[in-house]
Amino acid sequence: MSNIAHTHYPQSGFLAILGAGESGVGAAILGKDKGFDVFVSDKGGISDDYKATLRKEKIAFEEQQHSEDKIMQAALVVKSPGIPEHAPLVKALKAANIPVISEIEFAAQYTDAKLYCITGSNGKSTTTMLTYYMLQRGGVNVGLAGNIGKSFALQVAREKYDVYVLEISSFMLDDMYQFRADVAVILNITPDHLDRYDQHMENYVASKFRIIRNQTKDDYFIYCLDDEETIKGLSLFKTEAQHLPFTQKQLVEQGAYIDDQKNIIIQVPNKDIFAMNMEELSLQGKHNAYNNMASGLIAKVQELRNQTMKESMESYVNIEHRLEHVACIGGVNYINDSKATNVNSVWYALESFSPDIILIMGGVDKGNDYGMLRDLVKSKVKAIVCIGKDTVRIHESFEDETEVIINSSSMQDAVEIASYLAKKGDTVLLSPACASFDWFKNYEERGEKFKEAVMSL
Repeated sequence: MSNIAHTHYPQSGFLAILGAGESGVGAAILGKDKGFDVFVSDKGGISDDYKATLRKEKIAFEEQQHSEDKIMQAALVVKSPGIPEHAPLVKALKAANIPVISEIEFAAQYTDAKLYCITGSNGKSTTTMLTYYMLQRGGVNVGLAGNIGKSFALQVAREKYDVYVLEISSFMLDDMYQFRADVAVILNITPDHLDRYDQHMENYVASKFRIIRNQTKDDYFIYCLDDEETIKGLSLFKTEAQHLPFTQKQLVEQGAYIDDQKNIIIQVPNKDIFAMNMEELSLQGKHNAYNNMASGLIAKVQELRNQTMKESMESYVNIEHRLEHVACIGGVNYINDSKATNVNSVWYALESFSPDIILIMGGVDKGNDYGMLRDLVKSKVKAIVCIGKDTVRIHESFEDETEVIINSSSMQDAVEIASYLAKKGDTVLLSPACASFDWFKNYEERGEKFKEAVMSL
């Protein structure tokens, strides 16, 4: 059974691809393999690696512009998740009734693999990687794609997996219509990227709930019972899928919960019960207990053995740039959380460490509401070192909560200031709450620069 509910998309003709990143180039290769006449267009520059790939595959492309007259001839358009709905070209395509879809939607038509799809404002990458790790250890022939790893479309074109674990962002979901997830997961919904949703939380929530569209009674919907916005959304967005909630606040008959002995209990209908003490998890902290519950529920649906699940949850090592321990120098721990590009991620990070924290934060502000961090900053943070161009709002938000807020001129400078302020037993935490595009290419480069600066202390 295809993972597209009812395909109405053209299966041949002129395919235009907007954006030549990982997803765009992958979609181009799949399109070529399926017999489309493919043209890739990027308004910015295309990296040398991707250009070399496109040339090798003999796929036509352009950079630094969109040839609108040409693109408007397309039978189908696959667009990068980074291009907003209100971009003039996207509006023109939609006005002309040319279907504009995401790489995930495009590729799902061509695979009958099971699709386990994970979204949420926080914890997506950790949960996706943990699930992938667990399934791999359980001997499942599994691919990893979406917001992470190699392009889904490229893997559908050139690999043969039985299952894909997909990390899915709201931007991807916005361009998904017929797509069907065998297992859909919403970890949590907190304000993020509101600049793309006209500053309306309900638009962002609606975007996240697109993950359950087209699900049938044979599919599963996994979600957090403790998350306010998700629970509000449940009453608005209905699905026939079997519900598997997870919670740390109550008991549930099916789903996942924590018992009085601090055991995570996972119960899925017609499968044996899984139990494991929270102390034994390799990823500690309240938020990681949620991530483990969500991954554990997927593993149960996949009928993994309890032993495999337990060993995986004990041995999994977190991904780079997410609460990554860099070094302990002079009794000070340095933590790289560069992937924390929103306020809620920073809240999680601060919650994970004991006082005293020197927090390095800042960058391109996405309309952040720093209010939710105030109490934690007051109780745990002894100084804030600002990075990036735009530091005014950080100063305004936290001037009453912490005695020291200092601007820095570079990552090297920020780390040096932080190490000067830190005493034995303190934690220096890079957790920016912002996008990285002012000083760095992406959050990975920001994290690498942080690690370099720490190692050169």
